[in-house]
Amino acid sequence: MLATTGWTALHRPDHGGAPLAAALALWDRGSVDGRALPASDAPAAVIARFFGLLDPGQRARLGERYPLAVGNLDGVPVAVRYRANRLALGAARRSALRRAADYRLAPADREQAGRQAHRFTSLVAPGRQILAFDPTGSGRVAEVFGDLDQARRVSVIVPGVDTNLLTFERTARRYTAPVGMAESLYRAERAAAPGVPTAVIAWAGYTAPEGVGMDAATGRLAVEGAKRLGSLVGALPGQSPVALFCHSYGSVVCGVAARSLPRRVTDLGVAGSPGMRTGSAADLGTGARIWAMRDPGDWIADVPYLEVVGVGHGADPVSRGFGARRLSAGGAEGHTGYFEPGTVALDNFARIGTGSFGSVVCAEDDAACRRGISGTDGY
Repeated sequence: MLATTGWTALHRPDHGGAPLAAALALWDRGSVDGRALPASDAPAAVIARFFGLLDPGQRARLGERYPLAVGNLDGVPVAVRYRANRLALGAARRSALRRAADYRLAPADREQAGRQAHRFTSLVAPGRQILAFDPTGSGRVAEVFGDLDQARRVSVIVPGVDTNLLTFERTARRYTAPVGMAESLYRAERAAAPGVPTAVIAWAGYTAPEGVGMDAATGRLAVEGAKRLGSLVGALPGQSPVALFCHSYGSVVCGVAARSLPRRVTDLGVAGSPGMRTGSAADLGTGARIWAMRDPGDWIADVPYLEVVGVGHGADPVSRGFGARRLSAGGAEGHTGYFEPGTVALDNFARIGTGSFGSVVCAEDDAACRRGISGTDGY
């Protein structure tokens, strides 16, 4: 049964060294003006207090001296992270361009380096706000749309399989990649509640499965992803409510993370979910509202909603018995259309992201999905 539904084994190679680990090791031995730096694995609050005691010049020097480390340390002010990641991306771009032109390398390696250089060039374009960048292996990256420091509501896109640094954004099928999803949601949130300052994070900050192989059928990668997701949310500035929008395998990550997420995560929406590694919304162990949608033509409905010796992800989140608030996915068209502009699916997520719960469109057979929610003005 597992073989016929696409859950086939797939080896995931991990090429290259670990540049971020090396950068963090340098940070751990470093100092600024004779003052030792906090450990790279210190809690975000410790990192935040340390940077709060530095003057602008000291912050700038640390970002210039340790760009890859500073750009990925939770607790560092977001503006400092943006500048540090721009420097780290610039260095990565120059390295990739050199490798792309090095004819001592195999053609496949030069081609890969060229693709990396193209992605890095795009990510350092003026105005982009890169919150995290790690070139290790297939790479991790996160980008912010809007003013994260001033946002009164924050949304995070948690994507699914085949997400990595190179697929972080796409020209064709734009809204199937994290950047397109986040841009689309950010525009829809501004349209839904113009008076509510929002920010949306495109988060490709975990190692996602490649294809619908064995990695996608188990929770192994979701466990590590959940830790990273919790770290991201726990280090966000301010106290604004946070909504997570989790697509496909990203909903597995969100399901594993749910129990340990900070209380500021008030809403958790899933689309095209293969399951959340639990039998019901109540078993997720979170006070966040759980929302679920699936387009009738989404192939994920054919995946077995079960878990047997670690394979499979549990109950169907859009089944009545699961207990989620079931939303209309109108206009989504298949597994990857949930963030397409103009769809009811996207508008529903935008209304949740802005707190406009009174105007969400429930699934046809769940008119009570708004029941028990107070406060619909987006604040």
